[in-house]
Amino acid sequence: MCRHRGRRAPSAKEPLVRTPYGSDPPPVLRKSLGVVDGVAIAASSTAATTSIGIGLGVTASAVGLHLPIVMLLAFLPILGIASAYTRLNKVEPNMGSGYVWVGRSLSPWLGFLTGWIGIVSTVVFLSYTTAVTGSALLQLAGEAGLDTLGGLRLDPDSTAQSTAIGIVVLIAVTFTAVIGTRSAATLQKWLLVFEYAVLLGFCGYGLIEGPHPFSLDWLNPFTIPSGQALAQGLLLSVFCYWGFESTFSVNEEIKDPEDASRAGLITLFTMLGLFLLGSFAFQRVLSVEELTGHGAQGLTFFGDRLAGQPLAALPLVALTFSAIASLQSGVIPTVRGMFAMSRDRTLGPLWLKVSPRYGTPAAGTVAIGCAAAAIAVLSLLIPKVGDLILASVNAIGIVVSLYYALTALAAASRFRGALRDGVAEAARAVVIPALSALFLLGLGGYLAWTFYASADHFEVSPDNGWFMLLCPAVMVLSGVAAAAWAKWVRKSPYFVPGHPPPESQPAPPPGATPETA
Repeated sequence: MCRHRGRRAPSAKEPLVRTPYGSDPPPVLRKSLGVVDGVAIAASSTAATTSIGIGLGVTASAVGLHLPIVMLLAFLPILGIASAYTRLNKVEPNMGSGYVWVGRSLSPWLGFLTGWIGIVSTVVFLSYTTAVTGSALLQLAGEAGLDTLGGLRLDPDSTAQSTAIGIVVLIAVTFTAVIGTRSAATLQKWLLVFEYAVLLGFCGYGLIEGPHPFSLDWLNPFTIPSGQALAQGLLLSVFCYWGFESTFSVNEEIKDPEDASRAGLITLFTMLGLFLLGSFAFQRVLSVEELTGHGAQGLTFFGDRLAGQPLAALPLVALTFSAIASLQSGVIPTVRGMFAMSRDRTLGPLWLKVSPRYGTPAAGTVAIGCAAAAIAVLSLLIPKVGDLILASVNAIGIVVSLYYALTALAAASRFRGALRDGVAEAARAVVIPALSALFLLGLGGYLAWTFYASADHFEVSPDNGWFMLLCPAVMVLSGVAAAAWAKWVRKSPYFVPGHPPPESQPAPPPGATPETA
């Protein structure tokens, strides 16, 4: 395969495919990743250390000391979603993933909305993770004895200070994403090795030495205070698993597309093990008041309860590494999804540009970094990092449930012929993805309704239900507007029946079954 300016020259046997923005073949990204690289990207996106260090406390505020069972219950529909991604990836590996699959199997409008929600929710995630990263660094400074700088008292719970420092880190990780996916994945692998070693060590020790006894009530969902609390806990847990599908966004850069499916499933089961370990360990070491009362500093408090300095600082260092890795891994799949959308002219040509030096969508990567930084600045309306985390996680959880559900319904529709192939195959290909989708749609819809019904006025506060609905509503409505622009102004062929033409997409791997299988 010869390369010139980041593009692949077609062989004599390949048709010359025209891109909507010119007469040249569509740019092709370099295939430089293996299954381990895919795991590194997906695991960094799910950010187990961040989810355990921050997400467990947020989830405990809803369900109390029922973290293990809530994490396990949320895993079941996510496993059904993962099986849908795996089947769809087998017949049509495409960095657009849900955007392409839902568009083909259900509706171009729903497909565009799936892609758009994935992009916008990740940008929101990047903006709040920017603050989390800055907060972690400020906590590290405090552990090192640096409490003031130039007369300013350093406060890890200050959104302004945390965001300012986090944006500097965002700039750095955006640069590493520009210079190559392989280099980014290599960095993430080393960060993950350290994070998981610290997590396993501290959580394992806390599981054995924690002062609070095990209780069977931790595994009883029927003693959770209310249906709303259970729904919110499940949605927050779904958010913790969010990101495993990032490996499918780089499936055109993985040498064997099957490796993307393997990486996604390996990541998902690894996350289940880590989340269960973290849930039991935190509840063995901390009371419910301690779990819910420390917000973004939960992992720091956990470490302090188990060890003295300097060992107690290791969980905080792991949290910092996790936040940095999730920033980088959030940029990478988002830009790949936009690359796929630009390829269909549903987005502008900026996202289709490939760096001749690095073979990556460099311009789009920088643009996403700038957008995330801008949203992070807007988040200064919420002065406390803990409140910002709660508002962001609830908003993202609702829309993630929506686009996961749409992708699973696309799989159920696409493989509905399996209903004639026996009970086991019908269950795997159709019934389980469909039930998982319906569960997530019901969960997101129920929580949205409870937010709406819980308030009678609007104010910028995570305690205000209308405010909690504003962000997901803006995400969905802006997607509808952007789809209308793509259809009637850009006149994208994506919205024409039968488009995008199969020959304009990456070829499926050898042995893939037809889409009607």
